[in-house]
Amino acid sequence: MSIVQIFVKAGLANSGKEAKRLIADNGARMNDTPLTDTGMLVTAEMLAIPVKLSAGKKRHALVQLG
Repeated sequence: MSIVQIFVKAGLANSGKEAKRLIADNGARMNDTPLTDTGMLVTAEMLAIPVKLSAGKKRHALVQLG
C-alpha cells in the first residue's frame, strides 16, 4: 500500500492529491522522520508495530496492521 493511501485512510488527508502535496511540502512525517517520496510503499512488516504518522504539528495518527 502506498504512503499516500495510508495518510488518506488514517484521516490525515482528505484526498490523495492533498496527501501528495503534504509530503512534497515536507509536512508529513513517519515516526518523526520527514517523508519525501510520494511513491513510497509500506509493507505489512513495517506495520506490524504501531507507526506514528504526522501531518503538520498538530495532527497525528498511530497506524498498525492487525
